[in-house]
Amino acid sequence: MTRLRPYKEADEAAAIDLWRRTWQVAYPQLDFDARAGWWRERWRNELVPAATIVVAERDGALVGFVTVDRKTGYLDQIVAAPEAWALGVGALLMEEAKRLAPGALELHVNVDNARAIRFYEKHGFAVTGTESNPRSGAPIYRMRWQG
Repeated sequence: MTRLRPYKEADEAAAIDLWRRTWQVAYPQLDFDARAGWWRERWRNELVPAATIVVAERDGALVGFVTVDRKTGYLDQIVAAPEAWALGVGALLMEEAKRLAPGALELHVNVDNARAIRFYEKHGFAVTGTESNPRSGAPIYRMRWQG
């Protein structure tokens, strides 16, 4: 059974590794090991101070997390371990995100991430615009869910 709980500082290494592993599956052509340092800094300096972070555990292991800025409704990250993709972890985390920001949620997703886009649409999100990722220049969709 999967259970949700608030993020603790002791979860940092597992959360960073989970992010790296999940993105590596989604984009095997990119080297996410090389990006781990950048991600650790972003996690510590941008997400942890500003977002409410909830983690998903299954059999004592971290299998997902979601980060939501409750003031703005921005969902920066929703990550489920690849081995948990068919177990409803993502749906459970999305329900939690909607509970944290019941009025509306916004997010950005890579245009070429069809799996994620289908997931968001399944959960009521709609594309509201197209932008470029400020770091990579890759095209991204802005998506919104209205509560």
